[in-house]
Amino acid sequence: MKQGDFTQVAKHYHNRPAYSPMLLEKLIACINDEQKAREELQIVEVGAGTGKLTKMLSEFGLQVLAVEPNDNMREEGIAYTKGTNIKWQKGSGEETNVSSGIADWVIMASSFHWTDPKKSLPEFARILKDSKSSDTCGGGGKYFTAIWNPRNLLEGSVFYEIEQEIKNMVPNLARVSSGAQNVKKWEEILVSTGDFTDCFFMECDYIEIMDKERYLGAWHSVNDIQAQAGEQRWKEILAMIESKISHLKVLEIPYKIRAWTARKSK
Repeated sequence: MKQGDFTQVAKHYHNRPAYSPMLLEKLIACINDEQKAREELQIVEVGAGTGKLTKMLSEFGLQVLAVEPNDNMREEGIAYTKGTNIKWQKGSGEETNVSSGIADWVIMASSFHWTDPKKSLPEFARILKDSKSSDTCGGGGKYFTAIWNPRNLLEGSVFYEIEQEIKNMVPNLARVSSGAQNVKKWEEILVSTGDFTDCFFMECDYIEIMDKERYLGAWHSVNDIQAQAGEQRWKEILAMIESKISHLKVLEIPYKIRAWTARKSK
C-alpha cells in the first residue's frame, strides 16, 4: 500500500470517529464574524474523504462544497451524504478546482498534514472571500481551519497498550497525523506563507462509543501504519489488536479534538 493513497481503505472510513458537536458550534460562532444566518455561509471542506465531518457541518445548517481528490473516497462520501444539499467535486489541497472568492470558511478534517502548505494555504486564501477589515471582532474575517481527532492515549488503558505494542512491532514507525507523536507547530505553519494571520487554537475531550467490529474497522482505515508496516506485519498488528479487546463488549474511546484556525490576511 502506498502511503497517502486511500483507495484501498475508503470502504472502512465510515468506522472512524466523529468530531465534537460542541467544538464545532464554537468554531462556527468564531468564524461567523458578520453573524449571518447559517444557511448564508458557504463552507468548502477540502480533503472531505468519505464525508464524516461534511455531513455534520450540513446538519448544522451550513452550505457545504466537499472537495476530495481520491475517487473511491469521494464516491463513498457521495453515498454517505445522499439526500443532503452537499455538493461534491474532485480537487486537492493544492488545486481545489473551486472558483475564487466564494467561501466564508475553508476547513480540512484530519487531512491538512497531507498537503504542501506552501501551495495549499495560498489556494485556500484564493477561494475565500476577501475580509472586510483587519479587525477580527466583527470585521468580516474569512477563515481556514485545520481540525483533527487524535486518540487520547491514557497510560494504563488498553488503547495505550495497543499503541505501545505497535511501536514495538514497527520500531521505525513515523505517524503522519496530529496524534501524540506529532510535533508540528500548526500555529506557525498556518501563518507561514503570509496568506493567513491571527491563528487561534481550540481543544476539547470527546468520547466515541464503538463495538468491537467498528473499532477494528477504524483500524483498517489507517493508511500510514499499513504502508510502513507491510502486509504481513499489518496482519499481525490487527491480530494483536483483536486479542487485546477480545474481553470487551463496548469500547469507550477517548479522543482530543484539536482545531487550529487562522484569518485570511488580505
